[in-house]
Amino acid sequence: MSRSEELKTRRTAAVASGVGTRGIYAERAENAELWDVDGKRYIDLAAGIAVNNTGHRHPKVMAAVAKQADAFTHTCFHVAPYESYVSLAERLNKSTPGDFDKKTMLVTTGAEAVENAVKMARAFTGRSGVIAFSGAFHGRTLMGMALCGKVQPYKKAFGAMPPEVYHAAFPNSYHGITPEMSLAQLDQLFKSTIDPERVAAIILEPVQGEGGFNIAPAEFLRGLREVCDTYGIILIADEVQAGMARTGKLFAMEHAGVAADLVTMAKGLAGGFPLSAVTGRSEVVDAAPTGGIGGTYAGNPLAVAAAHAVLDVIVEEDLCARAEEVGNALRERLDALAARQGLEAIGDVRGLGAMVAFELVTDRATRTPDAALTQAIVAEAEARGLIILPCGTHGNVVRLLPPLTIPMAQVDEALDILEASIEAAVGQTRAAA
Repeated sequence: MSRSEELKTRRTAAVASGVGTRGIYAERAENAELWDVDGKRYIDLAAGIAVNNTGHRHPKVMAAVAKQADAFTHTCFHVAPYESYVSLAERLNKSTPGDFDKKTMLVTTGAEAVENAVKMARAFTGRSGVIAFSGAFHGRTLMGMALCGKVQPYKKAFGAMPPEVYHAAFPNSYHGITPEMSLAQLDQLFKSTIDPERVAAIILEPVQGEGGFNIAPAEFLRGLREVCDTYGIILIADEVQAGMARTGKLFAMEHAGVAADLVTMAKGLAGGFPLSAVTGRSEVVDAAPTGGIGGTYAGNPLAVAAAHAVLDVIVEEDLCARAEEVGNALRERLDALAARQGLEAIGDVRGLGAMVAFELVTDRATRTPDAALTQAIVAEAEARGLIILPCGTHGNVVRLLPPLTIPMAQVDEALDILEASIEAAVGQTRAAA
């Protein structure tokens, strides 16, 4: 029995079955490469789900954490605050879109950031309604689940969701949902379901992650900004997956030139260490009563040190430009594959920067989702030494999230493996038909 098989057996016996896992048991990793406990090498195009934008164990990040560990690892910011938290807040205030006074709070996970953003919006407006979108993913907490626009597996079996959370359709050009249609549905929601003057916040991902890497068009974001300004609603941009240079800008909202009132971030913020943040208009952030937001581990010093290093690396290594370079290479190869006879199952290729995906369908005319082929491609790639992830409301999208520091030679190698994996999975599907 291999070590991986042994660990799988132990995991089945000891770990909650609701915690989904893959069959790769990691032993070590470096930049865009990962080796499992049996010594097998993988190219990692998942990056811990967009966490390791600066790669596994970036030397500058590791050095910053080691230096902080020599000083102290935890005091709780509520008990004995420290300068690094304050200076990180100052950096994020300057870095997020919007020419207005801002403040920041630090927490630990993306879901916590979302929860606190909603709390701030409710405290500031005195309202309780929140609107999210189809295909959204905002975390696994109770409010996060309610905001999610995907039932399986995030809401299934967990009972009633918090009240006054509503959903509108997210634009999706591939499936015929235009920005105008989405905004019209939002207007209808105001007419038929909830008074806009009872809505505290509208929250969205500028590029949906779990929903299938659907990109919010600039005109849609501008329309939302206008709606929020008209009714005094707080606009929350969930940049947890799309932020930190992933799309070719530090924040994805920058592509549209639209500033949200609150921005949530996590994942790539601290290069593999647990840290998240809410940054936004000072008056909104400050609406929460003293002691009403925070947490024991919120803004952990080690993670804060890592975040400072990540922000330095993004600038010093021009990772926004690297995201464009890597993303262009991914899309060029995928477009070429989609144009090949016999690979009509690739219905759509899309992405922003190095946040790239392709959607699998059984028929290009009907655009019927093909979740089975998607899973087959992911499994085939894993067997060949490539880590990729499925996503999408129907589970028929493959997402590619390479570290932005990945060498271009490894991008080419990964694409060769991906191409072979797609060909093999399509061939198997045909043989079984």
